[in-house]
Amino acid sequence: MDSAECLGCKLANNIEFVYKVYENDFVSCILDHDPFNKGHVLILPKEHFEELDQLNRKTANIIIETSQIISKAIKALYKPDGITICQNGGVFSELTHFHMHVVPRYINQSFAPFYSEEPFQNSKLKNELFDTHKELEDKINRLIMKEKHS
Repeated sequence: MDSAECLGCKLANNIEFVYKVYENDFVSCILDHDPFNKGHVLILPKEHFEELDQLNRKTANIIIETSQIISKAIKALYKPDGITICQNGGVFSELTHFHMHVVPRYINQSFAPFYSEEPFQNSKLKNELFDTHKELEDKINRLIMKEKHS
């Protein structure tokens, strides 16, 4: 696929509107427009890759390092019981662009709806995207500054 036509490339490179919570030269981290829980983030490489096995080593490492930062911020803000990190490839990917989900999880909440065709009951979460974006972006920036000064 031509990267100029790829929705994932447009999202990762700020061509389409997104709630970006973090970015560096290699990745953009955005709130999922259809969140499973508050703080559900997608990590997208800025360079076009469709599948995990196509990532170069540098980008793959940065995605993992970034997932650690995002996870720390989510844990600090939303106090989940755990975090699920997942990537769906091939026909299971909604984008023709690699993306990794970082999803806060809670006890007694089934994760099965994440993989269902049924829409989430998340209108409240969608209405809070702007506020979630601001608080998560701020927390990530503070964590990065703290790590730089450690």
